[in-house]
Amino acid sequence: MRRSTADRPVRTLLSPWTLERTRGRLAYWAVFTLVFVLFTAAFVTPLIWMVLGAMKTAPELAQLPQAVLPERFDLGTYGEAWDFMELAGYFRNTVVVAAGAWLLQLAVCVPAAYALSKLRPILGRWILALMLATLMLPASALLVPTYLTITDVPLVEVNLVNSPAAIWLPAAANAFNIYLLKRFFDQIPTELLDAARIDGAGNVTTMVRIVLPLSRPILAVVSIFAIVAAWKDFIWPLLVLQDPAVQTLSVALQRFEQDTPINLMLAGLVLASIPMVAAFLVFQRQILAGLTAGGVKG
Repeated sequence: MRRSTADRPVRTLLSPWTLERTRGRLAYWAVFTLVFVLFTAAFVTPLIWMVLGAMKTAPELAQLPQAVLPERFDLGTYGEAWDFMELAGYFRNTVVVAAGAWLLQLAVCVPAAYALSKLRPILGRWILALMLATLMLPASALLVPTYLTITDVPLVEVNLVNSPAAIWLPAAANAFNIYLLKRFFDQIPTELLDAARIDGAGNVTTMVRIVLPLSRPILAVVSIFAIVAAWKDFIWPLLVLQDPAVQTLSVALQRFEQDTPINLMLAGLVLASIPMVAAFLVFQRQILAGLTAGGVKG
């Protein structure tokens, strides 16, 4: 007779017997606290320095050794940076690029993952393997062929330079997100899909009405990955968005670097980071749920 999941022993780095001892518990919490503090400091310290540095004046930032806190906490630097670099237009461009990349990526990756997971086409495993093989290629190796394709799109013969579509189209087929979606779709019971087909639902209807509502956690994860990747990307937008009027924040901030005081540049970097940090804080529960989802309860 097979044991239930609840009866199976849980494998951990430390045995329950060790944690029951006072010395073992103290050692465990000491190591955990030390690692937590070190990792938190490594990730948070640069952000705090950037936020506080934006409030300092340029002479304060040039001082050595540099004071941790500014002489006075002046939030006016952020407003000055917003006006000096005209960030409103670049924010608008970045939102358009990120939103389009997100929507097009979902429109391509979700059907592709659903087909590989549930429709099981001929040579489906080989197709997935070839997709994953593209993840082994360095991004720099794909820049030249992708750029040549964008400058003269096959069949339609259109030049997409200085168009948001130059970023949307290459981002549409993301092998990593397809793999994440496929692994999640594999956990959805086939009986649910069979019941929908018995009721007369086609493949598209089954995907939209059955699979997608059950896949909200992983869709949230893929959405965050797609938006963040488009928001922070620099090399590709630098190549295809040559007109300053259509450039994204990452490219515009680099262009302003030489002629902008360092405190205003730090303020611009903080402003550019706020949307992604806020998005993570708002959707962190959905992100963690999607990453840890191992199955669907029927």
